[in-house]
Amino acid sequence: MRKLWLFFPIFIFGSEDFITDLEYGQMLYKNPRGISCASCHGARGEGKAIVSYLKKDKKRVTIYGSDIRQVSLAKLKSTVARNHPIMPKYYLTTEEVTAIYYYIQMINQEDTEE
Repeated sequence: MRKLWLFFPIFIFGSEDFITDLEYGQMLYKNPRGISCASCHGARGEGKAIVSYLKKDKKRVTIYGSDIRQVSLAKLKSTVARNHPIMPKYYLTTEEVTAIYYYIQMINQEDTEE
């Protein structure tokens, strides 16, 4: 009987999440599969310069990560799922993409409320 009491806390607290959905989205956005979304899309999804170089004709070319703050969830899911010439494929699950989407929406909503 005493052994049963040892497992009781596991059943009560075992179902509790250790992180919130927002924290999960933040974690994924900042480091999904070893490469940060923020390195190309910016800290809040606003987009930023990825690389800049000079062409043979001396013209400077800059490649930007797109602004994803206004992208719909459906568009984000389809973009992440397909092969893209610049963005690597991360093999994120639907739940992971959804968590990233809501994280971006939440942090940008906080900006408009201030």
